[in-house]
Amino acid sequence: MEKARPASLASSDAVRVTNPGGSSPFVLTCDHASNFLPAEFGTLGLTAEDLSRHIAWDPGALPVALRMAQALDATLVETCISRLVIDCNRPLDAPDLVPPVSETTAIPGNTGLSEKQRAARVALSWQPFHSAIEHIVEDRLARGQETRLVSVHSFTPVYKGRDRPWHIGIIHDDDRRLAAPLISALRRLAGITVGVNEPYSPADRVYFTLERHARPRGLPCAMIEIRNDEISGETGQRKWADLLTGIFSDLEPEETRGAREHAVGKSVQSAS
Repeated sequence: MEKARPASLASSDAVRVTNPGGSSPFVLTCDHASNFLPAEFGTLGLTAEDLSRHIAWDPGALPVALRMAQALDATLVETCISRLVIDCNRPLDAPDLVPPVSETTAIPGNTGLSEKQRAARVALSWQPFHSAIEHIVEDRLARGQETRLVSVHSFTPVYKGRDRPWHIGIIHDDDRRLAAPLISALRRLAGITVGVNEPYSPADRVYFTLERHARPRGLPCAMIEIRNDEISGETGQRKWADLLTGIFSDLEPEETRGAREHAVGKSVQSAS
């Protein structure tokens, strides 16, 4: 488990925004960034090993997203509470919003909840996460700042006994403005197996954050899924973050890229 946070969280502690004034057109989200359980939930009846697995979070996704945000000067919105408490990338009517079972593991602490208990979880984590994204996006659009949404996730190499051969998957719906050039760039790289709407697709109801915040506003969007054994350590996290940063840099408007590179150059000069 990651370092413990306060024993009882207010809703303001359930989401973290990095670089809210980022100049990049890309706004990143990390919907399953943490495996932290507030003290009032105990362990939900699970073992420490269970809580370190993909059922509790997306291992490796946050370090990749943070490095990308820094390199691109992008805003990042992340959850700070485990998806086992409530899954912020699900609509409120989804059966796995508060999952009673994840993969094949029963979650005892998620069974028999009252409507009041479910509503409290929505207020604790789901609502603050989506309110933060809403605020960031609306503020950018009010300023006329170009905005594209990208969700960063990881997936387990084996799910319900089935191998998943892709190193990375790009998830998209019928809006391919961002996904198509991203897929093309990844496919040009040697030794990388790229999944298109693999290991998930929007039909699996895993595209909710983008459906809620990008699609109604006509914003380009895509979801990135990196196989978590590729980003289990710092070397792999750095590799994939740098690779994706390079691709996204090429997709930026020229004026945005030029301004960012100029700012980085000035920073290096002042430090020397």
